[in-house]
Amino acid sequence: MIPLPDRKEAVALIQEAVSQGARKVKACAALNLSIRTVQRWQNDVEQVREDQRQYADRPMPANQLTKSEQNEILKVCNSERFKSKSPSQIVPTLADEGVYMASESSFYRVFKANNQQHHRGRSRKPGKRKPTSHRATGPNQLWS
Repeated sequence: MIPLPDRKEAVALIQEAVSQGARKVKACAALNLSIRTVQRWQNDVEQVREDQRQYADRPMPANQLTKSEQNEILKVCNSERFKSKSPSQIVPTLADEGVYMASESSFYRVFKANNQQHHRGRSRKPGKRKPTSHRATGPNQLWS
């Protein structure tokens, strides 16, 4: 989304180049814009329009999980049975029992929204250790 002042400046530069004899396509290409983009920015009276995407009506998806469904997922995942398992283990286990709550990606999405997308369970997080390096300066000094 390019702000209105930047759009106006770009269009002014393109119009200046065209008035100097350059082709409009080449002037647009010099600014890494397509000619269609510049045409979309301008209305019939050659004024530059503001980006309208931020004002677009974006209805919520019909298949979005409700708050109660999200709470149910959290309740199951935080239960004693699943507290140390990841969604990739929880969803198939529930599916084997004939229970379908949501997809694995939806579980991860609910975790992230509720700040639970981190290491689960009592075991330690895997640590990053720098591998030890050895340096041999002659033969038979390093064996592995």
